[in-house]
Amino acid sequence: MNWTIFQGLLSGVNKYSTAIGRVWLSIVFLFRVMVYVVAAEKVWGDEQKDFTCNTAQPGCHNVCYDHFFPVSHIRLWALQLIFVTCPSFLVLLHVAYREERERKHRLKYGEGCQRLYANTGKKHGGLWWTYVLSLVFKMGVDGTFVYLLYHIYEGYDFPTPLKCSEDPCPNVVDCFISRPTEKKIFTIFMVVTSLVCILLSFCEIIYLVGKRCFECVHRLQGTRQISKARSISDMRSSNACLQSNAKKLASKEQPAPAYSEVISS
Repeated sequence: MNWTIFQGLLSGVNKYSTAIGRVWLSIVFLFRVMVYVVAAEKVWGDEQKDFTCNTAQPGCHNVCYDHFFPVSHIRLWALQLIFVTCPSFLVLLHVAYREERERKHRLKYGEGCQRLYANTGKKHGGLWWTYVLSLVFKMGVDGTFVYLLYHIYEGYDFPTPLKCSEDPCPNVVDCFISRPTEKKIFTIFMVVTSLVCILLSFCEIIYLVGKRCFECVHRLQGTRQISKARSISDMRSSNACLQSNAKKLASKEQPAPAYSEVISS
């Protein structure tokens, strides 16, 4: 793996994430990717070689191993990490699309033209929906793989011995896996980190939706205040106009002539 490219991608994802998203990314990188690369591969590296059954019947060993481990834990976690990190890169692609669109707009109308986006990385409009849907997708991926791990292996435990009666085994035979306690600890650790990531993604969705609702309410209140101020200003201007007209009418009125009746005697 080219760690320089991977580091650049992670830096880009971290740049356009919220504070909760940065915590999520740190947990994925430190407690899932690093544990997977450094320790988990070594723990599961000898699972098929050291899987033994108390019979020499040809084919029984392979059939029992396939029955208890239809998919390797390590490969299942690799798929989970791939699917859970892809939505974050979709956010980067959306930001890159915005930047390219902004660049073409400037080339067409000049540098002094009005910008299409005030900030290409700000989560508004389509980018907000892309970010929220990526969180929903990540929650769905983690939840699906946690369920698959429980359903395929019938729990997160590694019992010793394993009872196998698959054909061509002659009868119920006992099979044993290598380092069951260590594998159980790593399995529970990966499941717990997946659940923590689901919780963080859910909290981030609540944060984004709550922030958007607060902005909408604040914008609505501002619009109401502006309309109220305009109505008050219009009322004051109309009152001033009426008073001005009343003064003009009063100044134009002439006093009635006074008549005196002289009675001569």
